[in-house]
Amino acid sequence: MDFKKKKRVVVKIGSNSLTHKKTGKIDYIRIERLAMELSNLRNRGMDVCLVSSGAIALGRQIMGYHEKPRKLPEKQALASVGQASLMGIYQQFFSKYQQNVGQVLMTKNTVLDNVSRKNAQNTFEALFEMGIIPIVNANDTVSTSEIKIGDNDTLSAIVTALTDADLLILLSDIDGLYTGDPRKDPDAAFIPFVPHIDEDLLSMGSSSTGSDIGTGGMKTKLYAAEIATACGADMIIANAKDLTIVHKIIEGDFIGTHFKSNYDKYFDLVDLLSV
Repeated sequence: MDFKKKKRVVVKIGSNSLTHKKTGKIDYIRIERLAMELSNLRNRGMDVCLVSSGAIALGRQIMGYHEKPRKLPEKQALASVGQASLMGIYQQFFSKYQQNVGQVLMTKNTVLDNVSRKNAQNTFEALFEMGIIPIVNANDTVSTSEIKIGDNDTLSAIVTALTDADLLILLSDIDGLYTGDPRKDPDAAFIPFVPHIDEDLLSMGSSSTGSDIGTGGMKTKLYAAEIATACGADMIIANAKDLTIVHKIIEGDFIGTHFKSNYDKYFDLVDLLSV
């Protein structure tokens, strides 16, 4: 697959990939590398959108929380503190590479409400036309279980659908999809290419990452693949350990799992989220 011809790319990165494993604190070197890689995609002429976790993790760092918050008001307060700081960090590093960024915060209602959904699409299009890189996160400051989209893997697939992107890159803490959990099963086999998603494939998903920083797992990534591929986008799961993987994906020289686009004209994002 020649990803050089892609015109609009959504990149999702999780909290685990933005923080130091031992301390849970923000890894500024990795954030700068990410900014460099995405800025280089813009310089290729691609529209670029970043879906980034990390607001609550950064809020924990700023406020001195050593454990993951459990109560919703605590999570919302830490998200409020962390989101402002996270955008400031991104703005600083992206400006170093002559790129402007804009913040977009979403809830499920952003998609379910016809007016809000159209407004969001118009905003994304305006940002792309102005050469701005949208940085998207769930609006955790106001989200409740009723209006929360879920995890950021799902959010990135929804953004892919809303923006008509043709490539979604999920940067994770493993190389891609395996037949089992490679951290527990030495016989787990790597799957480099998925031509279509079926029930057997979905059964391979794991619901837990085993981390107190992130919230996703392979199950959420397979769910994201269902959405993205049905909307006509290719999707890649790749390891964020070395963030040069971003340009290597575009060059077609990478280790990762490629989910082939399978456009489904009957797929309805609103119906999916209404369940």
